[in-house]
Amino acid sequence: MDFKVEHIGIAVKDLKTSISLYEQLLGSPCYKTESVASEQVDTAFFLQDHTKIELVASTDPQGVIAKFIEKKGEGLHHIAFEVPDIIGEMARLKNAGFTLLNEQPKKGADNKLVCFIHPKNCNGVLIELCQTTH
Repeated sequence: MDFKVEHIGIAVKDLKTSISLYEQLLGSPCYKTESVASEQVDTAFFLQDHTKIELVASTDPQGVIAKFIEKKGEGLHHIAFEVPDIIGEMARLKNAGFTLLNEQPKKGADNKLVCFIHPKNCNGVLIELCQTTH
């Protein structure tokens, strides 16, 4: 399967401060912010060439991003790969022995269906599969 990096997710404590930092760092503006209530996060997106950078901040002190930051600090959270058929890829990977963190695709930010693969299967890296919805 030919996976394309769709975005790189970076866990941050403060979205507003981090947007300013990444605007300076990348020399380009944040083009979109979005709240994903089901995941208890606020997100901000940057586009560099053909790859997106997603800043992810927790909206709940007990949320998964808050717990990640508490344990590991701010930084790289996940790498997302765009797939044309998320359900097919989920089945393929599950059959290959990968542990999926959700049994069905769920709605994510930026008009995507998403599924995460447990980091223990990917050398400690959280992998997100995503498919654009219309």
